[in-house]
Amino acid sequence: MNTQKLMLFLGLLLTSSSITFAQQDPHFTQYFDNALFVNPAYAGSTKMLSATAIHREQWVGFEGRPSSTTFSIHSPLSYESVGVGFTAVRDVLGPLKQTMFYGDFSYSLRFKKSRSLAFGLKAGLNLINMETATLNTTQESDPHLITNTLNKVNPNFGFGVYYRSPKLFFGLSTPKIIEQSYDGSANNREKRHYFALVGGIIKMNTSWKLRPTAQVKMTAGAPISMDLSVAAIHRDQLYLGAMYRYGAAYGIFVQYQISQQFRLGLASDFGTQALRNYNNGTFEVMLSYDFSFNKEGVRSPRYF
Repeated sequence: MNTQKLMLFLGLLLTSSSITFAQQDPHFTQYFDNALFVNPAYAGSTKMLSATAIHREQWVGFEGRPSSTTFSIHSPLSYESVGVGFTAVRDVLGPLKQTMFYGDFSYSLRFKKSRSLAFGLKAGLNLINMETATLNTTQESDPHLITNTLNKVNPNFGFGVYYRSPKLFFGLSTPKIIEQSYDGSANNREKRHYFALVGGIIKMNTSWKLRPTAQVKMTAGAPISMDLSVAAIHRDQLYLGAMYRYGAAYGIFVQYQISQQFRLGLASDFGTQALRNYNNGTFEVMLSYDFSFNKEGVRSPRYF
């Protein structure tokens, strides 16, 4: 299958009512640094104002390839049991462009030994734009592709729970509960996604720690997606990691703690399916910054 046919298939996958498979939200190799995107209960969990940006170029060399950018910022309020956040996402796949803006709110129950259980709410808008004129169709006057441009504004909300201790975290969430239509059709809907995220930190010796994590994503009409990763952390500065997405891709990532507040991450993954023959892999860049407004600064490294 050549590039044009593959892109036509991907476009019709999202627009034709005869296709019932669900469109997945974007994947990220560095998903463990993008928790607020899927779980509003994460807001304020870092106990400081934290900002993270990730840009992902998928299937490089493939015309009309997916491209995703996320930016999130969150902080606890003066009453530290309450956290607030904001998430913006730009997701492009050929003629389909989605822009999402969401606000996040969390409330935490705090326990001894720095443990907490947070409950979160997420609400916002999904702006959908489909430039159908860029598609090459085999059927003239396709009723699903009559207009050159499809614009849709879909409000939505979600919720999540997040448990955190100094050595372990676990979260469950569904960031978009309402199954809104892409184009007014009852068949073409944003499918509800369910996420589970778990991980921890293991001290090996005075120089090295291990941080294993896993994320499971489920939605109707699509296979269960499971990401497994492990990072070896050297002296709380250098993160060397590997990731495996079950039945789909494997990858590597490296992150460096440039200062106590600023972290830079790079990642690459390669598919295990036949589509890998038509692209040069996937690449990500991540920037994270923790703002400190007190004299003590950032007192300890943040692993999650």
